[in-house]
Amino acid sequence: MFDLSAYIPFLGLLIFGNIENLILASQGVVAGADVKKLSIISIIAVIIWLLIGTIATSAAIKYADAIDFIGGLAIFILGLQSMLQATHVIGDKKE
Repeated sequence: MFDLSAYIPFLGLLIFGNIENLILASQGVVAGADVKKLSIISIIAVIIWLLIGTIATSAAIKYADAIDFIGGLAIFILGLQSMLQATHVIGDKKE
């Protein structure tokens, strides 16, 4: 049916990137963003990334290690930021 072997080098980014998207969406809801607008924008972003990923995988495969590192670092930093904001270590401080 579909040959998914080209996506194996990016499997970690696919899994953890989607988890990070859920975290960022929940942060938007907690921050008071309009849920419908946030949902529509999230779906559009996912479709765009799906198209880019499908088209560009063959060109990006030679850079898979660098892409994994940069993507993993971004996911780690965004996750750390999310945890620090949730525990009020960083973020808006009301004085």
